[in-house]
Order: sequence, then structure tokens, then C-alpha cells
Amino acid sequence: MANLWELGVAILGGLGALVGIRAGTEQPRYTVVERLDGVEIRHYGPRLAAETTVSGSATAARSAGFEAVAGYIFGANTAKASIAMTAPVAQSAAGRSQTIAMTAPVTQTAAGVGSWKVQFIMPARYTRATLPVPTSDQVSIVELPAQDYAVLRFSGGRGGPAVSRRTDQLTAALAGQGWRVAGPPTAWFYDPPWTPSFLRRNEVAAAVARTASTGPASR
Repeated sequence: MANLWELGVAILGGLGALVGIRAGTEQPRYTVVERLDGVEIRHYGPRLAAETTVSGSATAARSAGFEAVAGYIFGANTAKASIAMTAPVAQSAAGRSQTIAMTAPVTQTAAGVGSWKVQFIMPARYTRATLPVPTSDQVSIVELPAQDYAVLRFSGGRGGPAVSRRTDQLTAALAGQGWRVAGPPTAWFYDPPWTPSFLRRNEVAAAVARTASTGPASR
């Protein structure tokens, strides 16, 4: 079976994706609240995500989790409608499964020892009421509340050691800056595996809140 990560990005980005360039992929909207020492404090609004929990190494879990969630967005859902999407352009016949547009990034968060949550943010056009229901019990739809995140962007390797090193860098950058970490760190990946490492957009992020000494919370 072809790797669904590669298949999905190829469909999504066309020729651009074949050379590792993101092309028209929807991304969650955010506003930049503050910049400090290479880190952005971003505010994201409420979002919906398709989520699965898998076990294994960080890299293996990412691949397995993506395949499970990609199965949902490529038709393993209970919708009975004909729709057209812009990224990719797709139309399903009446009475068949609905195909959902892909977005970026894919997110990965530790969910216990050797366990990982992999999420795919749903396109902004959907509400909980209009989003198709997964047919697999491995995939669930979760609501992510509005939240401030500290985000550090990097290129290059994205294996476990690289993500851990960048997470430490993110935490160090927040020290004494008026922000405290308010949730587990998450890795965000925007590009297909074959993208040249120096062109990759990878990010580590953590939910944050203002410390008491800096006044009321930003939101």
C-alpha cells in the first residue's frame, strides 16, 4: 500500500509537492501576539481536529497515525453528499463517502510512555455539525479551544532527538519572558518526507499563558 502521507501531499500540492514545496495547503489561521528570541507567541482560534492515538517510536507512530487519519479524510466517513473541494479538487457521488480537503500541519503530541496523539486540523469551513463522522473507531473528532502557543520554527531533521532539542530551546527562550507553559509540547510538520531538509517547515509548540506578574491573560 502506498504511504498515505506521500499520496495525500502529492494530490494536494501537485507538481509543487513533488519537489517538496507546499502549494495552496490550508493552514489554521493565527495572529502573532509577541516575538521573543526566535519564538513566536501565536493566538489560534477554536479548531476541529481528527485525532488518533498510536504506540511506538515517535517516527513510527507519526506514520501510523497519519495513515489512520488520512483514511478518514480520504473517504472513511459517513457523509452522504456530493461536494467539491479546492485543495484538492474532488467530488464524490451522491450516496458515497465524502472526501475532506487536506490541511497542514500534522501534529504529534506525547500521550504517555510510548504513546502518541496524531492530529489533523480540519478545514475551517466545517463545524461539528457539518463534519462527517469517522467510520473507524481509531479516529475521533475533537474540539480544540482558542489558545496562545509559543512556537519555534526550524528546518532539517524531525526525528525524536531533533524535536526534543528544539523543545528544550523553546522552553529556554520562554524563561523570564512573562509566559509559562500551560500544556504538553507538540511537534508540527508541514512537508512531505522527500522535501529537502533545508526547505522543511517544522515547528515545536506549547500552549502558554501569561505569568501573574505580567498582568491579565492575553485572551
